[in-house]
Amino acid sequence: MSIGFTPKHNEEIHLTDLTAEQFLTIAIETAEEIKWQLNFISNSGLICYTNNGVFSWNAEIKILISDQTVTVTSESTGNEMIDFGRNKKMVQLFLDKFETIKSNFNATELAEKVENLKITLASKADEPDILKLPPPTTLDQIKGFFSLFIPSKEFLVTPILVDLNILIFIAMVIAGADVFNPSGEILLTWGGNYRPLTLNEEWWRLISNCFLHGGIIHLVMNMFALIYIGVLLEPLIGKTKFLIVYLLTGLIASLTSICWHELTISIGASGAIFGLYGVFLALLTTNIIEKSDRKALFVSIGFFVAYNLVYGLKSGIDNAAHIGGLLTGVIIGFAYIPALKRKNEPAIQYIIVAFSSFLILTCAIVVYLNLPNNSITDQAAMNGKPIDESETEKAKKVAAAYRNPEFEKIMIEFHSVKSMALDIFPVDTALVVREKSLSDLKDRGLYYWNRSLEILATTEGMKLPEQIFLKNKAWKSYCEHQTKCYQLMYKAIDEHTKRYDNEIIAAIAKGEEMLDEIKHMY
Repeated sequence: MSIGFTPKHNEEIHLTDLTAEQFLTIAIETAEEIKWQLNFISNSGLICYTNNGVFSWNAEIKILISDQTVTVTSESTGNEMIDFGRNKKMVQLFLDKFETIKSNFNATELAEKVENLKITLASKADEPDILKLPPPTTLDQIKGFFSLFIPSKEFLVTPILVDLNILIFIAMVIAGADVFNPSGEILLTWGGNYRPLTLNEEWWRLISNCFLHGGIIHLVMNMFALIYIGVLLEPLIGKTKFLIVYLLTGLIASLTSICWHELTISIGASGAIFGLYGVFLALLTTNIIEKSDRKALFVSIGFFVAYNLVYGLKSGIDNAAHIGGLLTGVIIGFAYIPALKRKNEPAIQYIIVAFSSFLILTCAIVVYLNLPNNSITDQAAMNGKPIDESETEKAKKVAAAYRNPEFEKIMIEFHSVKSMALDIFPVDTALVVREKSLSDLKDRGLYYWNRSLEILATTEGMKLPEQIFLKNKAWKSYCEHQTKCYQLMYKAIDEHTKRYDNEIIAAIAKGEEMLDEIKHMY
């Protein structure tokens, strides 16, 4: 398996029973037999390409003859970084077929074909021999890779979207965001999609979050996926439609996220990227894409989508946005089919794109305006549990009396961190997972409880209404109690004893009581 920019594989052969002209003659016959496209022939060798279709994997096969040595090289022509052994297979295919064709030639036939080849090459004597040019340096290959990030007439929107995502991430880091794990506060400041804020007249978060990422790894993975689908889809549907798909599917993905998650900060381009993959899956059901390419592409794209949806079941990944973007992309893909089949009729293009965009935007507005925003009334305090109407009304009155954006952001981060502290349950005390349980309690549980107390401490200098002041004081007591409870559990597991079981059970029950009391405050 080859890895690189771009992947390639080569092997050397030493000429023993053949002259350079004889080898070149048989090599040409071999390439034609395999049905490779001959691109260049000279006394130095030949260059040919696989002919697997525009959307399938292809390679450049270069055969260079120098003295008594022949180098056969297969290099990927796409933008992948890993070839999964395909270039090696191409080289081996050539060598195996070469031996077969060589054995079928008799001396007379071979001599006749060599003479015909000499005549052909003599007629090209004045043409430059590109096989004698120096091979591209590593710097040249790196420049080729970075050309994917430079907008051009043929490849415009994808590089702009990728560059915009990268630049925003760099700006976040410069502003103080952690490179690997930006805080919830930073993500909200930069436009993260969070239901209490998004539904509080900050609708623009539905789009802004599509350009934010929760760390460098998240960014790299999403940009790789965007470039891959962009190379395939943008030339197929055109620049304008590609941009519209990205924005519309990103919008619906964000809306799906806040419908599903009341208290999750959602960020990332993956919802929009899933939308682009959805469009491509829809087009794979038509003859817009060559029949010979469909199966391989369907397997490749289908595997990507299926794998990421399954992986998305993991905690911390917004699968709701993935599914919303994907389904919207499939719908748009089918809607665009008539327009793509009638590219020479601009009126049809405009009508279909405008009408489908209008319908999707209308549906998005209707859903947005009708989504309840109970979570802004301190639904976070209940860990997602519903509260009755009277409690809701009381909370709304306090929220209306005290609208402090700075305080609101602090409390959003507090509830997010508190949820992470509670996320380690259930704690497994079995001996086989003892080390993991200790690590979870210390590095996650206790860390996040202490962090929760630090966040609450930032509100102490604020002038708060009495109800909010008392509730924050109760939250502080709750976090301190949970800290002691986690320390006790850590001690029990570390000592591998059950002597603290009753104390732990009582502490957990006390924590539930405290939480219930906080729920009914105001």
